[in-house]
Amino acid sequence: MKTVALLLSSLLLAATAHANEPAAAAAKPDLGKGGTLSSQVCAACHTADGSRGSPANPILQGQHAEYLAKQLAEFKSGKRKNAVMSGMAAPLSEEDIRNVAAFYASKTAKPGFAKNKDTVALGEKIYRGGIAERNVPACAGCHGPTGSGLPAQYPRLGGQHGDYVEAQMTAFRTGTRTNNPVMTTVAAKMNDKEIKAVSDYIAGLR
Repeated sequence: MKTVALLLSSLLLAATAHANEPAAAAAKPDLGKGGTLSSQVCAACHTADGSRGSPANPILQGQHAEYLAKQLAEFKSGKRKNAVMSGMAAPLSEEDIRNVAAFYASKTAKPGFAKNKDTVALGEKIYRGGIAERNVPACAGCHGPTGSGLPAQYPRLGGQHGDYVEAQMTAFRTGTRTNNPVMTTVAAKMNDKEIKAVSDYIAGLR
């Protein structure tokens, strides 16, 4: 009986290890397929490599793969609402999302520049120190001193289009973007001038 039990235990461990192997292999993204998706589906708005296209659209180059995958999944599910992106994400499989997110993440983001020198000081103050009297936390606390962010939860912001950041902050404040409760709370306490200043500062952050 002891020999049989040991044999069964060994077989179970081997089967478990074997079952996990395909999952691990499947989880590895294919940058070539991601690049094809980028050029065929995403390039019209984000450029073929996700670099500095229209200020109305986010720069995807160098963004965390985990964050991009999360956003695409939420566009697909309807948790994050955008008519264009919901339509684009709808036909994507989990593998497609993983591949295209990894493709953009593999690129090196190009630096950006702030446009308004008169508001740089205010933007820096908010980004690095928050707004104490209204309990607005420093942006750097989650997104890092250089805007590098943290995978999945907090996106890379450094060098992002200021116009795009401003639009998203405003959307969080008005409730038209609802897929991050933390940002909804933060943006609700900021006025137009503050949002514009910190967004422009972020554009030049590196």
